Amino acid sequence: MSEQPQPPDEEGKPGKGGRFLTLRRWLIAGILVWAPLAVTFWVVNALISFMDKSIVLLPPSYRPEAVLGFELPGMGAFFAVVIVLLTGALVANILGRSLIHAWERLLNRIPLVRSIYSAVKQVIETFVSQDSRSFREVVLVEYPRRNAWSIAFVSGEPIGEVQDRIEEHLVTLFVPTAPNPTSGFVIMVPRSELVELNMTVEEGFRMVVSLGVVLPPRRDADGRVLDTAPPEPYLGRADSRDEG
Repeated sequence: MSEQPQPPDEEGKPGKGGRFLTLRRWLIAGILVWAPLAVTFWVVNALISFMDKSIVLLPPSYRPEAVLGFELPGMGAFFAVVIVLLTGALVANILGRSLIHAWERLLNRIPLVRSIYSAVKQVIETFVSQDSRSFREVVLVEYPRRNAWSIAFVSGEPIGEVQDRIEEHLVTLFVPTAPNPTSGFVIMVPRSELVELNMTVEEGFRMVVSLGVVLPPRRDADGRVLDTAPPEPYLGRADSRDEG
């Protein structure tokens, strides 16, 4: 009895299947070009639009539409940067610091405003300070269970009552959620149970936002890149199947 010929798979078809894979490859290539540009434009446009609202601080007669006769996009962002620079120059001297202390004493008398203002100021000072170790280190932690590893960022070392009640040396970790790293969980784990990583904080956040698709380059203990070649993308593997 003669053997029945096996139908070729979809990738081996020279006609309709091959054209479908080609169109699919083109579609993915187009998405890889336009999607990052669209997201970047949306974020930059939203930021500039938000900063442009600072133009309302100027008197109506001094606004660009009154002086030039038309609106000037981005002028509000420039004005906001100028305000920040002037504020920094003001508070850098003794008189400015005295005014800021008086303003903070006034805010501390308002119950709800006091809590929000002090918390936000402390967080910003932690991020801006060059001496702070917060969010300078990326680690692996077994969370939410054993043998399930998560990317985490060292946000500090607990002191006071938290550390007094635990014998082992603890560190405070922020475990972000994906794809939105602005939310997550704060956990305290013994330093001995962490695996330190050589990737930068930016690379760690990029890995979380991309759902683990964008992998950082391999680095040595000094932070030098060992492998500059990026991992082979899925698009390249689709090309090889199409060509074969």
